[in-house]
Amino acid sequence: MSQNANEADGKPEAESADTPGTPRSEATAPEPAVSDVLRAALGEAARRAGIDPNEQATTGHVVWGAMGGWRGVVESVVPSFVFILVFALTTDAWLAIGLSVAVAAVFTVARLLAKTPPVAAVGGLVAALVAAGFALFTGKAENNFIPGFLTNAAYGSGLLISALIGWSIIGLIGGYLMSEGTAWRRSKRKRRVYFWLTIGWAGLFFLRLAVQVPIYLQGESALAALATAKLLMGIPLFAPMIAVTWLTVRSLYAKVPAESGTPSPEVDFSEPETGTTPAP
Repeated sequence: MSQNANEADGKPEAESADTPGTPRSEATAPEPAVSDVLRAALGEAARRAGIDPNEQATTGHVVWGAMGGWRGVVESVVPSFVFILVFALTTDAWLAIGLSVAVAAVFTVARLLAKTPPVAAVGGLVAALVAAGFALFTGKAENNFIPGFLTNAAYGSGLLISALIGWSIIGLIGGYLMSEGTAWRRSKRKRRVYFWLTIGWAGLFFLRLAVQVPIYLQGESALAALATAKLLMGIPLFAPMIAVTWLTVRSLYAKVPAESGTPSPEVDFSEPETGTTPAP
């Protein structure tokens, strides 16, 4: 009787969602895996920095973009240069620290006034403030460099561990940018290349520690040398590593020239995956 009434009104009888065996009308979307979220975050960060192997850009353009252009180079170099110059002229470490922080603050304000993305400048200012805070809290000017040591140790360790467990961070970034996800892990050749690229980046951060920490242990008298080493091991090492990484990843996904209308296949000397840990 109720069924006929429902049909007469043009309304089908509602199905009970609690009835056993009744399929749900909408499937719950699965939550993304943590590895996918991390991979996407790393890839997007690289793309925002101007590093995208899919783009037909010259190596010089990519390296320059990754450094933030002339403005990024100035914001990275000038605070350290001011510290070195002021300390060399006055031997007053606290004055040198204060002026370097002031310069970083000026760059940040200039970014805000120009309405350009202030992320890099703000990051530099925060790093300068934290470093100065270490020095003020401990009462030792040389401790201004401790945050940089901790950062290099964290980056180097993270990169090294990711390579050793078979999930190279450079591979995760490259896989996202090249739209292949983690499929690169099925290719022995790609796993090996990404392994060594990641080891190379880890080596850069550990090399900074190997050179700078012994200078730091000499105390305040070696501050000028320490600041100079930090400056020389910044962009002069970062830029070549960006260039090598860019060229290597591009060659890894190089394509053979098309023949008479035949699509260009990807050159991939893949081998069946024999294990989860990449062989060096």
